[in-house]
Amino acid sequence: MTLLWIIGSTVFISLLSLAGVIALALKEKVLQQILLLLVGFSAGTLAGGAFLHLLPESLEKLPGGETFVYALVGFSLFFLLERILYWRHCHEGHCDIHAFSYLNLFGDGLHNFIDGLVIAGSFLGGIPLGIATTIAVVSHEVPQEIGDFAVLIYGGFSKGRALAYNLLSAAMAVAGGVIGYFLATNIAGFSAPILPITAGGFIYIAASDLIPELHKEKDARKSNLAFGLFILGLLFMWLMKQLTH
Repeated sequence: MTLLWIIGSTVFISLLSLAGVIALALKEKVLQQILLLLVGFSAGTLAGGAFLHLLPESLEKLPGGETFVYALVGFSLFFLLERILYWRHCHEGHCDIHAFSYLNLFGDGLHNFIDGLVIAGSFLGGIPLGIATTIAVVSHEVPQEIGDFAVLIYGGFSKGRALAYNLLSAAMAVAGGVIGYFLATNIAGFSAPILPITAGGFIYIAASDLIPELHKEKDARKSNLAFGLFILGLLFMWLMKQLTH
């Protein structure tokens, strides 16, 4: 019965990636006008998620020194992955699909996997606790998934492909939930290093890829709005921190 609750909750969370379908209803011209703003919001949620959620949580499970070493490992790993993706997909400075799109998928997949582990551990502590944890995860997933969808579109994916890949990345929550159920006694030790590694990756994507894209905008009004959305993303993750603790 507990396993069914875990699977049901993680499947529901995975389906939240379809929040990007909202963007499918927008006309192409309108979507292009707000795309940079959504990228700014996504940069804020990524940075906020790393500094306000993942790193503090990992500090509760690992010594401070280890946490930040793992975060640097994650930062360096995503740097290396981007170089590899750039060499494979970009030729003479031209990219049909920017490497940061794949990085975002990879990082989000890790994050969703951890969410699955957390949900599994919560349900093993009782159904009410599991439901409460699922609601907490849902509260930050919807806007983040919309932001992730925007990053994929901005990076060169078609709408349909962005939606499909986002759903595939979100399905990692189900894998995390099932694995968490069968490795219940080892969840803390298994997930502890993944948290700061993911945080390092999120920091890299936000600081190295998304924020520089915001700097390219020459229209002062749109640039300021994008910065405002970045701050809004940070504030949203801070608010979720307050509500879930």
